[in-house]
Amino acid sequence: MRIIGGKYKGRRITPQAGFKARPTTDFARESLFNILNNRIDFEEVSVLDLFSGTGSISYEFASRGAREVHLVEMDTRHISGIRRIIKDMGITNIKTIHIDVRAYLKTCSVKYDVVFADPPYELSWLREIPDLVIGSGIVKEEGFFILEHPRDMSFSSHKFFFEHRNYGGVNFSFFRAK
Repeated sequence: MRIIGGKYKGRRITPQAGFKARPTTDFARESLFNILNNRIDFEEVSVLDLFSGTGSISYEFASRGAREVHLVEMDTRHISGIRRIIKDMGITNIKTIHIDVRAYLKTCSVKYDVVFADPPYELSWLREIPDLVIGSGIVKEEGFFILEHPRDMSFSSHKFFFEHRNYGGVNFSFFRAK
């Protein structure tokens, strides 16, 4: 896995030994960030990365100069690996938060320009995530939420949905709080 663009472009990221999650592919991340290049000023945004796993999405935002990136991960081994990578690379604009996503959404008082979630595809409450995120009030008025999900799931009829992108087996649905 490598960082696609920005200050740390080309740097290889090696997850902790025994990493069991499914990281977003380089191809899908590159495609997503090509879309975002036309929609946001990276240096002006605050970002929340939910179900962070390897931290790859957070590293991409940090590499492009995001004002702040909050990264939420529940797995102790994953958060440990992420913290090691952040330290080794000298990244200063990522804050790691070791907590369950639902607990964070219930207690968070920060508002974000971009919220990204890449939950485990087998997560029993994956379909509820758009409502949980938008309902928590953490997405700024002009901000949006991006959900990575399996191809057999569609969110096109969701009241906050506005766009879908497919890159191989990786699907991104975009939501905006109205």
